[in-house]
Amino acid sequence: MKPKEHIILKAKILWIEGKRAEGPSFVPDLRRKGFTVDTVPTGKAALARLTEVGIDLVVVDAASFRTSGQRICQVLRQEWEKLPILLIANPERSVSKDTCADVVLHLPFTSRKLVNRILPLLPAASNNLLNAGPISLDLERKSVRCGEKETRLTPRLTHLLKVFLKHPGEVLERESLFRQVWNTEYTGDTRTLDVHISWLRQAFEMDPRRPRFLRTIRGVGYRLDT
Repeated sequence: MKPKEHIILKAKILWIEGKRAEGPSFVPDLRRKGFTVDTVPTGKAALARLTEVGIDLVVVDAASFRTSGQRICQVLRQEWEKLPILLIANPERSVSKDTCADVVLHLPFTSRKLVNRILPLLPAASNNLLNAGPISLDLERKSVRCGEKETRLTPRLTHLLKVFLKHPGEVLERESLFRQVWNTEYTGDTRTLDVHISWLRQAFEMDPRRPRFLRTIRGVGYRLDT
């Protein structure tokens, strides 16, 4: 799998679409391709959602509002300076150069073209993203995403999860984890590790009491099953 395609599967998009959309929505197609897409009906709702969850890209479907969409883009840019914005414009309406959108697409176009324009706007794969199965760790944001669940992590929890993601399917001994994450040779009391494992499960497991991914291997340590 190519690196850019890999990012698609992990990208989270906030889609602003009005109720008066006349053309087909691209949201179902993007979800089938692996994107996580949250939809909101207004720019105001988008601003509220952006404060709650980590978003990689905002799509403003101005055609569904029958407006130019410029005002929404400008407000988003004022609040979130570095957030990529893609504007879907109605060909019957002109869009000025100061629209504040990074990319402007005029209808009609295909889902494939939309994906091709979205892809360059996403964060670079670099070393900031670690993935194993459905679990994605953003080292820069210190956040973990699993399905629809996303949680901010402390630096220590980020380091601990990073170790697991680099060794998926492997049984990691408690003493080894303690040495790598706490950078100490003293492993006489590893209860601190158990507490951090519990916090990690709360961060990305759907049912932390019955973990699906981060398994306990009795008498040995832990294993990340993906």
